[in-house]
Amino acid sequence: MSIESDPGHGNSPAAWTAVIIMLVAFGIGTLAFWFNIAWLVFASAGLVVVGALAGYVLGRLGYGVGGDKLTPTTHA
Repeated sequence: MSIESDPGHGNSPAAWTAVIIMLVAFGIGTLAFWFNIAWLVFASAGLVVVGALAGYVLGRLGYGVGGDKLTPTTHA
């Protein structure tokens, strides 16, 4: 498989940022649900949306797979 045909599988700063934000949000939401803190469950759901938007915006700014600010590397 050549580097031109490799889809990247989300290996970009935009994808990593989105995933980390959403992972933290799910962790907080899980603990809040367990401790029955309803407002924090809904706030963490909002943070999941923020993570998705951050990934989208960073991708549009050139930090996504194939973006102009991302230097492609080959995998060993």
